[in-house]
Amino acid sequence: MKAVAWHGTRDVRVDNVPDPRIEEPTDAIVRITSTAICGSDLHLYEVLGMFMGEGDILGHEPMGIVEEVGSEVTHVKPGDRVVIPFNISCGHCFMCDHDLFAHCETTQVREYNMGASLLGFSKLYGQDPGGQAEFLRVPQGQFGPIKVPEGPPDERFLFLSDVLPTAWQSVKFADIPEGGSVAVLGLGPIGQMAARMAKHLGAERVIGVDIVPERLEMAGRNGIEILDSSRHDDAAEAIKELTEGRGPDSVIDAVGMEAHGSPIASAAQKVTGLLPDSVAQKMMGVAGVDRLDALLTAIRSVRRAGTISLIGVYGGQADPLPMLELFDKGVQMKMGQAHVKRWVDDIMPLLTDDSDPLNVSDLVTHRLPLDQAPHGYEIFQKKQEGSIKVVLHP
Repeated sequence: MKAVAWHGTRDVRVDNVPDPRIEEPTDAIVRITSTAICGSDLHLYEVLGMFMGEGDILGHEPMGIVEEVGSEVTHVKPGDRVVIPFNISCGHCFMCDHDLFAHCETTQVREYNMGASLLGFSKLYGQDPGGQAEFLRVPQGQFGPIKVPEGPPDERFLFLSDVLPTAWQSVKFADIPEGGSVAVLGLGPIGQMAARMAKHLGAERVIGVDIVPERLEMAGRNGIEILDSSRHDDAAEAIKELTEGRGPDSVIDAVGMEAHGSPIASAAQKVTGLLPDSVAQKMMGVAGVDRLDALLTAIRSVRRAGTISLIGVYGGQADPLPMLELFDKGVQMKMGQAHVKRWVDDIMPLLTDDSDPLNVSDLVTHRLPLDQAPHGYEIFQKKQEGSIKVVLHP
């Protein structure tokens, strides 16, 4: 089959690789019909290459048709249309019993002291082959696949794999008070949907912050108040000015480690990427630093006793934080990988509603055949051609 494989920093290729097969009675094989490129894929493309192996298959936002199932898979069958969550979780361990699927104890990557395995996401998260391919072996298929109805196009349901549950969790973690305000930093796919969901769930004021014109325009046409932070010397102060000088009740950081700014951290990431993998892994494990511009903006702009929801991915172990400010302001912070299946029942009615209340149909900007994946990665990473969400079709 054809699959998108990692071959080095900023080097992904479409390779011919062996077809997946049933290896465990809990496996399922899915023929992929749509699969998306995620902002998290760019971390592997750019920053975290030391944890990748040449030929690793990428992608953790797939959906398709079940082709084959193992003997212990009973909730889906061949011919079913399914979305595959990016978490690989068993559904029956202690963590899964508490709806903490990103911490599944059956698939935790204990070698690196990390949480549940993820599809297509490096040694840190299990190195399981991902879904940017013609076919996918789904581990823990007895629990993971989400059956979706026939009829609407793939793009109505595809983002149940990651974007929609991640955005929903970010809003829930933000604890926006009834009739309250929230600033969403970063208007990539997660930020776009988080802003729409916050508005849908009752936030009176939703401010979307970014510097990319196409992202700001998309948020604006979906009813979000926008702030172009490139036009302000101090983004945090600009946000506070929009909220009576107090700051929003909640701030969602949907940017993460690749924020603009912090040239020292940016240089450190690039230098680490040039080291041999064994050395670079140790450096990231004890001295890795992130570009913290977005997080620092969140800390400075949120009102006293407000909440910061951290949904953008961070990977540093030595990030300097303004602990005095955090403590003095009494800021609450919630963060972590999304527990995908925890939120599916909340989101699904919004997707099967013909009115499309979240306007999911207005998210994808590029639809490409699988063999154009390298181009898709390049334009997404460089924010070219108005790319906000790229979907690949095997």
